[in-house]
Amino acid sequence: MATSWTAVTDAQGRFVVEQTEVGAPGPGEVLVEMRASGICHTDWDIVTRQRKHWAMGHEGAGVVREVGAGVVHVAPGDRVLLNWAIPCGQCFQCVRGNESICESKPTVPTDRTLFRGEPIGRAFGLGTLSELAVVRREAVVRIDVEIPFASACILGCGVMTGVGSVLNAARVEPGASVVVLGTGGVGLNCIQGARIANAGMIIAVDVNPQRLELARQFGATDVVLADREDAGLLRAADQVRQMTGGRGADYCFESTAIPELGAAPLAMVRNAGMAVQVSGIEQPIPFDMELFEWNKTYLNPLYGMCRPQRDFPRLLDFYRRGQLKLDEMVTRTYRLEDVGRAFEDMLAGRNAKGVVEFGKAEG
Repeated sequence: MATSWTAVTDAQGRFVVEQTEVGAPGPGEVLVEMRASGICHTDWDIVTRQRKHWAMGHEGAGVVREVGAGVVHVAPGDRVLLNWAIPCGQCFQCVRGNESICESKPTVPTDRTLFRGEPIGRAFGLGTLSELAVVRREAVVRIDVEIPFASACILGCGVMTGVGSVLNAARVEPGASVVVLGTGGVGLNCIQGARIANAGMIIAVDVNPQRLELARQFGATDVVLADREDAGLLRAADQVRQMTGGRGADYCFESTAIPELGAAPLAMVRNAGMAVQVSGIEQPIPFDMELFEWNKTYLNPLYGMCRPQRDFPRLLDFYRRGQLKLDEMVTRTYRLEDVGRAFEDMLAGRNAKGVVEFGKAEG
C-alpha cells in the first residue's frame, strides 16, 4: 500500500488531514494520482452529516498511476477527469440512457483505503481530496485537450450540473428566453449552458450585485437584483414578465438551494414554459399549485442527466473552442493543508470556485 495525505471526516461534524494507506487497483479499478479537487457545498454537507470516517471530495482530475485487470480505455500516464455519478451500464436505468440515476452504482471495496488501520469509504466512490484515489473504471474519463487540472476538475460536478441541465434536461432552443435564479457556481454554469445553446435573453436573478456582475461576465444579457424580503421572488417574477413581453420566460433554472424558493421558477415562466430545479432541494416545501398553470413543466434532473463518456468530451471540446469558461471560474487555489480555509471562503461566498491543488499542476 502507498501512503496518501487525505482529508477525512472525523465522524463528529469536522474533518482532519492525515495520512491514509491506499492499495493497488483491483479488476475494473484505476489508481489515480490526484492533481486537483474542487471544493463544493456537498463536501461540507458530508462533513457535517457523516457519522463515520470518510475520505472527502468528489470533483477531481489527475494522472493515472496504475490500472487493474480489464481496464482498457485509460493507461498509466493518462490525464483524466473523475465523475461521481458512476454508471454500471447494465441496469434498468443505464440501458435507457439514464446513467446519472444508475441503480447499481458500482463502488470500490473499502479495504482499498485504510485510515488509522481501518477501512474507510470514499465520498461518492471517489474521495478526491486525497493525493491518491482508487476508483471504478466507469468513473474515469480521459482528458484529450490542453487544460489545467484545476479547471478540469470542476467539470465533475457544478459545471456538468449547470450546463447539462440546460442542454440535456431542458434542451433550451436557440433564441429562447432563460432565467437563472442564483448565480453561484451552478447558476453561472446554467448561464454558460444557455449561452452555448444560443438563448436570446439570459436573465440572472440574485440578491448580491457583485454576483450579478459576475453573471454578466459568464453570459447573462440582463440582471434582476432581488430583495431578500421578496417571498417566493414574486416581485422579481413581475420584473421578469415585464422584460419578456408580459408573458414570462420560456425556461427558468433554480440554483439557489433555498427550500423556500423551490417553487419560484414556476412563477418566472410563461404558460407552457419549463421550470428546472437544479440545486438539489430535498426538503418538503408548501407552494401554491396555481403556479403550475397552464401546461407548465417542472423538471428535477440529477447532475444534468450526465452520460460521462458522451458529456465530458463534449464539455472539454466547448472549453477548447472557447465556448465554456473554466479557467475564469477558478477564483482561488489552495493546498490540501489549507482545505479548512477553502471551506471558509466557499461558505462566505468569496469564490466562484475554489480548488485544492496537489503537487505541480500541468496545462
